[in-house]
Amino acid sequence: MFEKAKRWARSIKADVVALYIAAKDPRTPLSAKLISVAVVAYALSPIDLIPDFIPIIGYLDDLIIVPLGILLAIQLIPAHLMSEFRSLAANHERLSSSRIAAVIVICLWAGSLTALFFWVRNK
Repeated sequence: MFEKAKRWARSIKADVVALYIAAKDPRTPLSAKLISVAVVAYALSPIDLIPDFIPIIGYLDDLIIVPLGILLAIQLIPAHLMSEFRSLAANHERLSSSRIAAVIVICLWAGSLTALFFWVRNK
């Protein structure tokens, strides 16, 4: 069971790199690019929606949001392209954390909280 979980985690990491490559490729559909950028930014961001120091719940976003985002992006990318991106990802080095991704996540949080504030205020 532990070995299966390790293989799954490795495949998730490889798919994040493949989505990074897909986001830069002009053949990738726009909707897939947008979701790929969001998933890669979130996966590489040092900031999570739910901080990891919160017991149990802190890791749920990493176990649910990232894999679901990856699955959605993969569904939007044509199979022949995704297979090409996966083979390129196998030869690509690991991606590092990104400050730009952190800024994107912070902006998403700020925008969401602002929208929530105005929505509650207008009720």
